[in-house]
Amino acid sequence: MRNKVSHGEYLAFLSIKYDVDSDRFFYALISASENKKSTCGSLSIECRDKQKNKVTFLITKGAKVVAQLPIPEEFLSKQGNSIKEFKETVMLQKRLIKKNNRPRFFQIRDLRVGMKKVNLKAKVVEIATPTIVFTRFGNYASVANALLADETGTIKLCLWNEQIDAISVGDIVQIENASTSTFRGERQLRIGKNGILRNMT
Repeated sequence: MRNKVSHGEYLAFLSIKYDVDSDRFFYALISASENKKSTCGSLSIECRDKQKNKVTFLITKGAKVVAQLPIPEEFLSKQGNSIKEFKETVMLQKRLIKKNNRPRFFQIRDLRVGMKKVNLKAKVVEIATPTIVFTRFGNYASVANALLADETGTIKLCLWNEQIDAISVGDIVQIENASTSTFRGERQLRIGKNGILRNMT
C-alpha cells in the first residue's frame, strides 16, 4: 500500500504474485468479510476488524504473513470485479516495463567513437594471432583483435586472455555494455570489466 497504490492495484499485484484467480480472490475477500475466514488457492484470508466502513483483512500463506490491509466496504460491494480490472492494467504495465528494460542493440554503422553501454550482435569474420603484451598493471596478457560484421559494416573488437578462446571465426556473438574508441585511426569496441561477451552459436 506504499506510494499511494490503490486497493485494487495492490490486490491485483497479490493475485499475480501468488498466482490466484482474480475472481476467486475478490469473492474470497467478500466471503471472509461475511464469514470471518476464507481461502483462495494457497492464500488464507481472515477478517480481523470492521470499523468506519472499512474491513481489515489478514492474508497469509502458510505461516507467512502476505499482507494486512484495510479495504473500504464500498470496494467490496462494487458491481464487477475491481481486482480483475486492475490486474489487466498491472500486467500491461509489467509487460511495458519488461519491454523497456530490454537492452537496445546497435548496428555497426551507428557506432561512434566515445559511445558507452554499447550492445551489439554480430558475426566473427576474422581473429588475429594473439600477441603477448606487458600491461600497465605489471603483468603479461594475451591480446588479439577480432573483426566483427553485420549487414551494415565491420568493426574490430579487442579481446583479452580467455576472451580470445571463447569465440571462433563464424560464431555469432552478443556484446553488452561495451565502449567504442580508436586505435591507430580505426574504430574499436572494448569490453571493460562490466561488459559481457556471449557466444550465441
